[in-house]
Amino acid sequence: MRVLVVDNGGQWTHREYRVLKYLGCDTEIISNTVPLEKINADALVLSGGAPRIISEVEKLGYCKNYIENFNGPIMGICVGHQLMALCFGGSVAAADTPEYGKAEIIVDKEDDLFRGLPKKFTVWESHNDIVKACPNFEILAHSINCPIQAMKHKRRPLYGVQFHPEVENTEYGYEIFENFLKVCKR
Repeated sequence: MRVLVVDNGGQWTHREYRVLKYLGCDTEIISNTVPLEKINADALVLSGGAPRIISEVEKLGYCKNYIENFNGPIMGICVGHQLMALCFGGSVAAADTPEYGKAEIIVDKEDDLFRGLPKKFTVWESHNDIVKACPNFEILAHSINCPIQAMKHKRRPLYGVQFHPEVENTEYGYEIFENFLKVCKR
């Protein structure tokens, strides 16, 4: 299976690549300016990144086009999650309490990403902005400071997570990626 990591300038983009490689994927990191027609992949992971979604969305290159037109599963992480919400008419705003470091998430709906995982566990956060509303998506998890920590599109295999499953400080991060890969194999 070929899963490409789209680089949005995140500090942990290489970790996403390494986790996918460890899990047996054919993977590479690509720029977010690669035209969709040049992408040969079964699935995409939109990395986190430094751009503020509210004021620097242009730094996310063709990610909006990928979300709207790529014919396969996509997992958006952090800013990728936020852009996914915006693409479908959701809203993103500055968090009342930006999160950096450990936080506990509560799984509201096990669904695909959280299958077999505990109802609560620790994740690693690094964000100023959060998704406030996500039409056409089901909310899968929340935390005290972030009402939409994870979401899934109601009809397409599109998933977003505000936290960083690729870092060692996130419990069950590898399992979340494994669960995403199971979706990709369907």
